[in-house]
Amino acid sequence: MANFIDRRLNAKGKSTVNRQRFINRYKQQIKKAVSDAVTHRSVTDVDKGEKISIPTKDISEPVFHQGRGGVRERVHPGNDQFTRGDKIDRPQGGGGGGSGSGKGDASDSGEGQDDFVFQISKDEYLELLFEDLELPNLQKNRLNKLVEYQTYRAGYTNDGVPSNINIVRSLRSSLARRTAMSADKKRRLHELENELAELENTPGASAERILQLKEEIEELKQRIAKVPFIDTFDLRYNNFAKREVPTSQAVMFCLMDVSGSMDQATKDMAKRFYILLYLFLTRTYKNLEVVYIRHHTQAKEVDEHEFFYSQETGGTIVSSALKLMHEIQQERYPANEWNIYAAQASDGDNWADDSPTCYQILETQLLPVVRYFSYIEITNRAHQTLWREYETLQKQFDNMAVQHIRQAEDIYPVFRELFKKQAV
Repeated sequence: MANFIDRRLNAKGKSTVNRQRFINRYKQQIKKAVSDAVTHRSVTDVDKGEKISIPTKDISEPVFHQGRGGVRERVHPGNDQFTRGDKIDRPQGGGGGGSGSGKGDASDSGEGQDDFVFQISKDEYLELLFEDLELPNLQKNRLNKLVEYQTYRAGYTNDGVPSNINIVRSLRSSLARRTAMSADKKRRLHELENELAELENTPGASAERILQLKEEIEELKQRIAKVPFIDTFDLRYNNFAKREVPTSQAVMFCLMDVSGSMDQATKDMAKRFYILLYLFLTRTYKNLEVVYIRHHTQAKEVDEHEFFYSQETGGTIVSSALKLMHEIQQERYPANEWNIYAAQASDGDNWADDSPTCYQILETQLLPVVRYFSYIEITNRAHQTLWREYETLQKQFDNMAVQHIRQAEDIYPVFRELFKKQAV
C-alpha cells in the first residue's frame, strides 16, 4: 500500500481569497472610487474595470505600544520664536517629507510612500457598482421568463474564503494525512520501545545496543513531531454555487427625450443613466425584456443602437412617448402576466398644453398597471409644468418616483436611490 501526499505550493488561484478579503476590508474607499469613475469616464467605458488608489495611511496595520503617562515639561534650548501656549502652524505641503503633495521648491531630504494602487476587474467593478440594488415591487405573476440566481450548498472544495472553512472536514483530512505520514514511524517506534524495555530488564544486556535503541527512538519521535497538525492541503471549504431560479417575467420601458432643448451635455447624462440601467438589468436578471422609446414631437420604438446613437431631434411632446408605451404594453405585455417597469429621462421642457395630458395618461392608463415608474429630470433650470404634474402623481401613487439630476456627479447616487433594495 502506498500513500501519496501532495506537497506542492498553492496554485495561483489561491490569491483570490486574499484579494476578496482585501476588497471587503477597504470596501468604502473602493466603492467611492467606483462611484467617481461612473462620473468621469466616457460613456463607452462605463462597464470597464478601474484602478483604485488607497492612501498608505489607510492600509497601515494598527500598532499597540506602551505610552508615557503623566504631565511632562521639556526645555528646548535656543528657542527664540515661541513662548508657552503658542500654537504652531501645520507645515505646508502635507506635513511629510517626500509626500509629493506640497508646493514650493524641491528638498534634498525626507522620504515618504506613494499611495497603494491596484486594479479591479470588470466583474468586481460591476459587482460593487450594483451591490444591494433590485427592481422594486417585483411579483411572481408568471414563472416562465425572468430568471434570478440563487446561491445553494454544493459540497466541498479545496479553495475558498476563511469564513467558509468546514472545520470537521478539515480536521478529518488532517487526521488522515497525519495517520498516513506517521503510521509506519509509530509502528517502528512501538517495536523499538518494546525491545528497549526487554533489554533494560535483562541482566548483562549490551549497553551499546541500548544506547543505539535510545538514539533511534529519539530520532523517530522527532520525525513524528515534525508532521504538522494542520496543513493548507487539509483545508476544506463549504462550496456554494448559483443556479437559475425562474421568478417572473418583466419588461423595462426606457423613454428618452431627444428634442432640441436637450443639449449634448444633457443627452450624455441621460445616456449615462440608461447605460447604468442596462448594465444593472442584464447583469442581475436573465431574459428581462427592454423596450427603447425615443421621442421629440413624435415617439418611436427603436433598437438599442439607435436609442443610444441616433442624431434625430425636434420639438417636444412628451405624451407621445407615454401613448406609445401604453399601446405596446396593451399589445405585447398584459399586466396580469408581466411585471412592467418604466424609466423616463427628460430636461423637463414640454409643450405647455401637453403636461396635463401626460398627467392623465399616467394616472388612468400607466400607473395602475406598472410596478414602478421612475422619472429623472436633467436640468439646472427651474422646474416647469411637467415636473409639477409628476410630483403630484408621486404623492398619489407609491409606485411613482421623481428625481432631479443637476450634474454628472448626481447620476450614480440618484440611480442607487431609485433601485435600492426595499426593506422587508
